[in-house]
Amino acid sequence: MKEQDKLRRFLFENIGVRGEWVKLEQSWQGIRRYQEGPEHVMHQLGQALAAVAMLSATVKFKGSIILQAQGNGALKTLVAQSTEQRKIRGLIRSRQQVPTGSLQTMFGEGCMVLTIESENAEPYQGIVPLKGRNLSEALETYFNQSEQLNTRIWLGADNQGAAGLLLQELPSVAYDKEGWERITMLAETLTERELLGLDCAPLLHRLFNQEKVRLFDSEPVEFACHCSKNRIGATLESMGRNELEAILAEQGEIRVNCEFCGRRYRFDQADLERLFATLPDSGLSGLHH
Repeated sequence: MKEQDKLRRFLFENIGVRGEWVKLEQSWQGIRRYQEGPEHVMHQLGQALAAVAMLSATVKFKGSIILQAQGNGALKTLVAQSTEQRKIRGLIRSRQQVPTGSLQTMFGEGCMVLTIESENAEPYQGIVPLKGRNLSEALETYFNQSEQLNTRIWLGADNQGAAGLLLQELPSVAYDKEGWERITMLAETLTERELLGLDCAPLLHRLFNQEKVRLFDSEPVEFACHCSKNRIGATLESMGRNELEAILAEQGEIRVNCEFCGRRYRFDQADLERLFATLPDSGLSGLHH
């Protein structure tokens, strides 16, 4: 049976390098259902989701990692989020026509922000310019500049699935430079078709059959949105009471759709009174009214 909606870790024990592989299918289809955009733009979202699923497995935390890319071009905003339990969600906002090409061609001038939200610590945020041929290059730049860890990432997505492969120098371990160069050179032969089509073990055998690779058990990945009326309400609060009162007076209620999962929320005058009496932590919510 083909592996889908799985993340697997692996280790090159002799050279101090770790790796991750992820394949999204049903989770990707679930997220696509609530997003609209040109095909090549949707594929950018799929790649970002594969990336955050893998990145969430590189850090030890209880919370979520969020990738946000935004610019002044035709592709306005991309958000992909994964919790430590590999629950993913994402959204994209773009014009109807988005040129194909590099990140700058699609996004214009912009930046990519990686945020780690932990339950036990202040959020950590890293920002890099949104430059390069693709998201893989932008993420590699982030790791080389912000984390100073040799990192290589391969991402792919189509209408059926999304997949990723990550290789990274182990922190605090003396790694084998020649070994690193060897395995990254081997990984460079990987095609997007192989990345999307092969399960983890056959893919690793195809690339690294001469290497000693320790492959760990798979971990499930799923689409799950943690929106709630409290979280949406806290985001509404940032609009200010006067504007919310004006919407209530005009429409009789405030209607909000979560842009991640399509769930619908309604707020009346009583909800507004409760909202401004106590304001919960907002979290990350996509919404429109």
